[in-house]
Amino acid sequence: MLSMSECVSDDSYEECRTTADWLLSNTQVRPTVGIVCGSGLGGLAEMLKDPQVFKYSDIPNFPRSTVHGHAGQLVFGTLKGKPCVCMQGRFHLYEGYPIQKITLPMRIFKLMGVETMILTNAAGGLNQDYKVGDVMIIKDHINMPGFAGINPLAGPNDDRFGVRFPCMSDAYNRELRQLAHDVAAELGYDFLKEGVYSVVGGPSFETIAECRMLHRLGADAVGMSTAHEVIVARHAGMRCFALSLISNRAVMDYDSQEKANHEEVLETGRVRSQQLEKLVSIMVARLEQNNNDDNAF
Repeated sequence: MLSMSECVSDDSYEECRTTADWLLSNTQVRPTVGIVCGSGLGGLAEMLKDPQVFKYSDIPNFPRSTVHGHAGQLVFGTLKGKPCVCMQGRFHLYEGYPIQKITLPMRIFKLMGVETMILTNAAGGLNQDYKVGDVMIIKDHINMPGFAGINPLAGPNDDRFGVRFPCMSDAYNRELRQLAHDVAAELGYDFLKEGVYSVVGGPSFETIAECRMLHRLGADAVGMSTAHEVIVARHAGMRCFALSLISNRAVMDYDSQEKANHEEVLETGRVRSQQLEKLVSIMVARLEQNNNDDNAF
């Protein structure tokens, strides 16, 4: 069991500052947009122009991604003229890291100048109206580990990052969600939904009873990431927008022969990835158009 001091040291301001300064000294890109690629969605990073790649293992104080389908590298570049940093692969509680460590990149991005975070994930559909391949705009989340005290903001608060008790009723930016709906309508995408995401610890997929419980609590999709990153990003004052690719339907019936599996997650990502890349790239372009507006997205 890690002591509180060990957990806090994983996420200290000085360590984040050191890592941010190292990255800034090794790239000319000054990112204002951060993108986190979920399982099977790493192609978003390949859209960046003039990419500069850093393997996680080469970045000071950075954790390493151990999940198949996650490349484990930071990519800097421009998307539609907007300076971006993209995580090809994220970190999860089930990999054994303290929760402060898996959210470390959000604070590093903040110190590098990132203002807007766009996060993607693959999730199981709890809402029975959702089909495999649908994309859910996250409007809110249920942090199940948080009910047990597993929160990335636990421990002493550093006011240089944010306040002790940050508001989460506006965690997922309303204007960015509307922008996504507008872009999807222009593109003729009829697979876009909006709903509540529940995060669980993993790595085992949810039982039927757990799926039924989460659905009754109001969750439309369930996964093992994203919410923790959003909590830390909002704590640091960054705007957040998140998408869940519905990669499988959660099993809710004891008579069902269906079984969730990671290969299905990756395959669904391959099928939908190009459309998601187009959606996100147009959204980023619109961010740039409004960059000088005090009320910009």
